[in-house]
Amino acid sequence: MSQSFSLRLAQINDVQQIHQLICEIATYEKLRHEMVATVADLRAELFGPRPAAEVILAECEKQIVGYALFFHNFSTFLGRRGLYLEDLFVLPAFRGRGIGRSLFERVREIARERRCGRMEWTVLDWNTPARRFYAQAGAREMSDWILNRLDACQLELAAARPDAAP
Repeated sequence: MSQSFSLRLAQINDVQQIHQLICEIATYEKLRHEMVATVADLRAELFGPRPAAEVILAECEKQIVGYALFFHNFSTFLGRRGLYLEDLFVLPAFRGRGIGRSLFERVREIARERRCGRMEWTVLDWNTPARRFYAQAGAREMSDWILNRLDACQLELAAARPDAAP
């Protein structure tokens, strides 16, 4: 089995495979029940007139075996944009070949090239392999910040009840 692989930016004709990889990570993270994104959603959001995110694909043996999906945010304290890594995933059969590290390093390189003030991501607390992977890459876990979320339903409820604001 060949150990070689390559990285490339995703193109619109990759959207079906990107969707499949997102299904795979959702299953791995035990969150498949939350996955509602369709191929059409991804096509519109990743390859439409104002792409919401970028994707780097890893190919091995003429097969897409992993991906990194990221987008920019902004830090008012730094006065610079940051880079948020939403997903980093390699199919289990292709792990241990340096593919994940290469994807991560490529995203980190993009953050440097674009003069980002920081790069951030979240990791599920039970995902010890990922936490170890990121620690080895020099990341530090942020214990003093708590992630908050309003999902689409909560956004709609807030719009329907303007008096419900805190």
